[in-house]
Amino acid sequence: MEIKRIAVLGAGQMGNGIAHVCAQAGFEVKMRDIEQRFLDRGFETIKKNLGRGVKKGRMTQEEADAIVARIEGVLDLKRAVEDADLVIEAIPEIVQLKLDTWKEVDGLAPEHAILASNTSSISITQMAAMTKRPEKFIGMHFFNPVPVMKLVEIIRGAATSDETVRVIEDVSHRLGKETVIVNEAPGFAVNRLLVPAINEAIFAVQEHVATIEDMDKAIKLGLNWPMGPLTLADFVGLDTLLYISDYLFDEFKDPKYRAPSLLRKMVRAGWLGRKAGRGFYDYSGEQPTPIKL
Repeated sequence: MEIKRIAVLGAGQMGNGIAHVCAQAGFEVKMRDIEQRFLDRGFETIKKNLGRGVKKGRMTQEEADAIVARIEGVLDLKRAVEDADLVIEAIPEIVQLKLDTWKEVDGLAPEHAILASNTSSISITQMAAMTKRPEKFIGMHFFNPVPVMKLVEIIRGAATSDETVRVIEDVSHRLGKETVIVNEAPGFAVNRLLVPAINEAIFAVQEHVATIEDMDKAIKLGLNWPMGPLTLADFVGLDTLLYISDYLFDEFKDPKYRAPSLLRKMVRAGWLGRKAGRGFYDYSGEQPTPIKL
C-alpha cells in the first residue's frame, strides 16, 4: 500500500507539527480542526518554524512556501478524511473524545485507509474497537516539537496487522524519523518513565525541596536532559500531563503514577504552560521567568 494523502486531525502543537513534517516529506496533507482560529494558529506556527529554517539556510523561501501549499486547512471532518490513505489523530488526551472521533472517522474514511492515533498513553486496542478495521489501527506517537524530535513510537493494538506496522514504519522513515515498536501497555515505552519523572519534580517543588529554577537546572546538568522537567511540563501542557497521569494511575492502580496536588491546582487555575502564557514559568516577558508559588 502506498501512502500519498494524509489527514491530520488537530491543528494544535502536535497536529500542526505532524502536518508540517508530512508536507515537508512530500505528502498531500489536510489539517483539520473544529474552528478556523485553531487552523489559523496552526498555520502561523508552521510558517514560523519554516521561517527559522529559511533564516538558517536549511531551505529557500520557495521551498518553505511549497511545503505550506501542500497543506489544506479543513473544518469539515468528512472532507478531511474522505480521500485519505492515512488518518493521524492528534486531538486532546481525553478518552471519550478520542473514542467518539474514531467511531465517526471510521464511517467516513476510505476502506483502505490506515488509522493512527498520536496518543501518548491511551489504549490503542480500545480506540481500534470503535472501528470496523482494528487490523488497520495503530499508535503513531510523535514527540514535541515534532519537526525537531527524531522518534516515532509505533504501538501495536491487539489486532494491528504486520502490514499496517510495515506501512507506518515506512511512512515514519520518509518523515526522517527513527522508530521503535512497542506492544500496547499504559504509557507505552517512553511515558511510563517520563510522566512519573516529571511528576516527581513537581512533588519536589511542592514539598519545597528545590525551587522551580533549581529543579530544572539540577536535572539538565545532573542527568543531561536538554530541558528541565518543569520546562518540559509547560511545553507538553499541564492539562495534558494531568490527563496522562490520571489515566496511568487508573490503569496501573500504582501510586507512583499519582498526579501532584500542585499540578491539579495549576490546571484548575488555567495555568496550562506555554500555550496559556503561564505554567511553572511566566511567558509574558522576553524570557520565561519562574512563577511564585
